[in-house]
Amino acid sequence: MRFRGHVLIMLLFLLFIVEGTIIPWLIPGGWQYRLSPNLVFIIILFVAVYYHRHTALVLGIIFGLLHDIIFYGAMIGPYSFAMGCAAYLMGLIFQAPRAPMPIMMTVVLLGSLLFDSTLFGIYQLFQLNVHSFNWALTQYMIPNLCVHFLFALIIYVPMRKQFELLGGRPKKEESL
Repeated sequence: MRFRGHVLIMLLFLLFIVEGTIIPWLIPGGWQYRLSPNLVFIIILFVAVYYHRHTALVLGIIFGLLHDIIFYGAMIGPYSFAMGCAAYLMGLIFQAPRAPMPIMMTVVLLGSLLFDSTLFGIYQLFQLNVHSFNWALTQYMIPNLCVHFLFALIIYVPMRKQFELLGGRPKKEESL
């Protein structure tokens, strides 16, 4: 059981590296500044629904901090806060270790929208945004939402099977 947890961490780290190296080559030049798919966050949403929200919170904070440090250096903390908070809230709302595909896709859509909206709000609070929410919604939130949805559709079956093998949610004594 411990082994599968380490495999999950390695998968998240591998996706983190893919986000910074291979994904920019796949995105057309005109979309480079508008589209930034966060594949790690989608896996963390799967963790929140199929495993446990506290684990998703910790993974969201850790990998969000990595995003803050490596990719987005304007401030340290917005990605960490947004990723951890969105994953925790989605895990709190949708507590279903055997969630069917429509529910999981709803979690991905809502979680992605919550994540991007939280980031927008933080950057707006510290006056780092020059655009309105409507512009941000149409220019980069909805395209990111579509990419996140497609990625979640592709990985749904393998991820669900892996979480079933992992054993579902930990018991009350094992959680924090």
